[in-house]
Amino acid sequence: MQKIRKGDKVVVLTGKDKGRTGEVVQVMPKEDRAVVRGVNMVKRHQRQTQNQEAGIITKEASIHLSNIAIADPKDGKPTRVGFKVEGDKKVRVAKRSGEVIDG
Repeated sequence: MQKIRKGDKVVVLTGKDKGRTGEVVQVMPKEDRAVVRGVNMVKRHQRQTQNQEAGIITKEASIHLSNIAIADPKDGKPTRVGFKVEGDKKVRVAKRSGEVIDG
């Protein structure tokens, strides 16, 4: 079970977007990277294709998993993730508040 998953609310810990929050759009576990909506925006030159026009577009670049942390469900501050078995299910738990991270 992964600590950070698609759909999680995360906080950026370092870099140019430090302190910004966003939703995880994609996780790449083999590269230890994730794409977060609205964070780490880069400009790319786009060649014209049949369904897309040419120009400079801005899109999200991936960010390393060590530079983001899950936002605590209680107060939105960055927290580490632990695991706990509830009944027959293994769930993710915020270390900061002890709340279960749904998702």
